[in-house]
Amino acid sequence: MAVSQNDNVTWLTQEAYDRLKEEYEYLSGPGRTDIAKKIEAAREEGDLRENGGYHAAKDEQGKMEARIFHLRQILDNARVGEAPRAEGIVGPGMTVTVRFAGDDDEVTFLLASREESGAPIDVYSPNSPLGSAINGKKIGEKATYTLPNGRQNTVEILEAVPYIGN
Repeated sequence: MAVSQNDNVTWLTQEAYDRLKEEYEYLSGPGRTDIAKKIEAAREEGDLRENGGYHAAKDEQGKMEARIFHLRQILDNARVGEAPRAEGIVGPGMTVTVRFAGDDDEVTFLLASREESGAPIDVYSPNSPLGSAINGKKIGEKATYTLPNGRQNTVEILEAVPYIGN
């Protein structure tokens, strides 16, 4: 029986949650104040059409606001701890080994939020095409997913064990 999982939940370690919360608090507080000061200082330099500093600061502000929005979404949907998981069934928090169709090579990765980037192995998001296709599959089962170029790829699940860290 597969473990029921909410697709909107992002499972994070306490360390990852704290790191993202700290980044969010900085960007949405002092970060916003700093970029507003840069924009104002550049605005005072005169003609905005030819003011590279002003345009760079506005671009930086746009990127920062996008990151703030992304972090807010992650934090709003985050659960700290480990995703419910059962050995032999692919799910978030599992170390998964797959073999691609027509290839003898095996690939092992952690199926988890990309915010868990501190993992010593590759991390694939459960929301990625591959992650979505294999989520809930058992050892020995195959899954087919669509690559960004529109081609289909098939993998066989060789192993799915809880991730135990480094």
